[in-house]
Amino acid sequence: MKYYYDFHIHSCLSPCGDNDNTPNNIAGMAKISGLDVVALTDHNTVENCPAFFKAAKRLGITAIAGMELTTAEEIHVVFLFKTLESASEFNNEVKKRRVLIKNRVEIFGEQLILDDGDNVIGSDEHLLSNATTISIEECVPLSNKYDGICYPAHIDREANGIISILGLVPKSLGFKCVEFRDKQNIESYKEKYDLEGYEILIDSDAHYLQNIRDKDAYIEIDDEQEGSLAEKIINKLKGV
Repeated sequence: MKYYYDFHIHSCLSPCGDNDNTPNNIAGMAKISGLDVVALTDHNTVENCPAFFKAAKRLGITAIAGMELTTAEEIHVVFLFKTLESASEFNNEVKKRRVLIKNRVEIFGEQLILDDGDNVIGSDEHLLSNATTISIEECVPLSNKYDGICYPAHIDREANGIISILGLVPKSLGFKCVEFRDKQNIESYKEKYDLEGYEILIDSDAHYLQNIRDKDAYIEIDDEQEGSLAEKIINKLKGV
């Protein structure tokens, strides 16, 4: 069965994420856009995922807990997890590896943590978008440790894209997927860079509600398999 997805969306917790990007508003926009599965992937944190799971469930959207990690090399890598619990465990590890810089609210925004009623229950006082001490080489082993998958984000973007920083996607890193923000770039990148064997994903990287796209990219899943839809999707992306 086809499931229309967006595996890369930011909430109001992400720096430069609009305050209107609340868990309920994201779920509502996903429903309007015809999406079946959405991953919340804030910068270096999963703190708004619990609220998003509840908001998405009310609207019949499958939620996936995720994170957009900034590596020590300033490369953005999307992590997706089979369960909220494993995402939370990964989050605890990332907390130990963050470089704490005071957030400048007037520049980067408030970095708000919300409950499932979109009420503010906290904020992160330290900037979430800066580099962690986690290297690009550690990403795949860490995703495996916490029963998830990870892949380079927006490889067709200069800022924080793996190709713009390393010049290629090294096969030795063990990634199974790569992400594009603009599907029109896929063929030219395939010709220029060695992307043979990678699953191609297309995500919005939305920081504003209007950036969430109407249904287009989809993944085909065998509904006869055991497990939750999130588990099936991650297993397929991992080639299991």
